[in-house]
Amino acid sequence: VVGALISSLVVWSFGRYGINQSLGVALAPSLTAYWLYPRLVWGGLWGLLFLLTVIKGSIYMRGLIFSLVPTLVQLFVIFPYHSYQGVAGLDLGLLTPLLVLFFNAVWGLVAAIAIKLG
Repeated sequence: VVGALISSLVVWSFGRYGINQSLGVALAPSLTAYWLYPRLVWGGLWGLLFLLTVIKGSIYMRGLIFSLVPTLVQLFVIFPYHSYQGVAGLDLGLLTPLLVLFFNAVWGLVAAIAIKLG
């Protein structure tokens, strides 16, 4: 959940300060409970991936690898079928997949750090 909170704040701040828009991506969420709550719940659920022992090695590398799962779901399930933003969210801008990959990598790394410190 900590990874989801930090990632959400990064997504919001990128939208708030125009970074997404400067990259041609129309992604600027409002920091509301309605937007944040599902991200925290899903971030916590995705965090269960860290229980898998299939992937060995650095917890930070595992965090980056695990971040690919929610990235793929966002790009190929959520955007096209639930929020109607086209495959990979390309209706939001051509660099949307890259930003989603980055934001989820933040989730994975922060979750790994939280686990390591906890």
